Amino acid sequence: MAAPTQGPEQAPSFSSPQQEALLTLMRTADQLHRAMQLRLKPSGLTVTQFNVLRILRGARPVGLTCSAIGSRMITAEPDITRLLARLKTQKLLCQQRDTHDRRVVWTHITDQGLELLASLDALVDQAPRDLLKELTKAEVQDLTRLMKKAQGNAGAENSPQPPAIAKLPLPKSPHRHPPE
Repeated sequence: MAAPTQGPEQAPSFSSPQQEALLTLMRTADQLHRAMQLRLKPSGLTVTQFNVLRILRGARPVGLTCSAIGSRMITAEPDITRLLARLKTQKLLCQQRDTHDRRVVWTHITDQGLELLASLDALVDQAPRDLLKELTKAEVQDLTRLMKKAQGNAGAENSPQPPAIAKLPLPKSPHRHPPE
């Protein structure tokens, strides 16, 4: 599926318009992901790490469990525990064990994590405008509508968790031990 990098251009060969659309969408998603990665690189965060911190900022002050963070991720992360451990080492988040069920660990963003996110807010807010500047407002709206429609067909069968689990409400006052 890789495009040639040298030599004569190959005429694209697709078995259907749907295949062309899917491959174009996948390639575009990869290019946009890389562009975001380059923007975040000076901060020392990956797009995935930024996403975790963004999720935790939105979950303040209660915090989230590991599985709840995973269910909110943009892309599935197979080793969310290790990802959280790296962010904890950087002091961007802290974790607390639930007092009633010691298997449950609540994760919270730290002040240092909040400061880092705040320093990136303008950059991250500007990125979609820069990356999609060739599209008109109407085209962006059409693109979003079409991607949501396509996502509806793929989402249920590829979701890491059943939709019912992902929509469970958060506990209002979890029982926690002091931060570790």
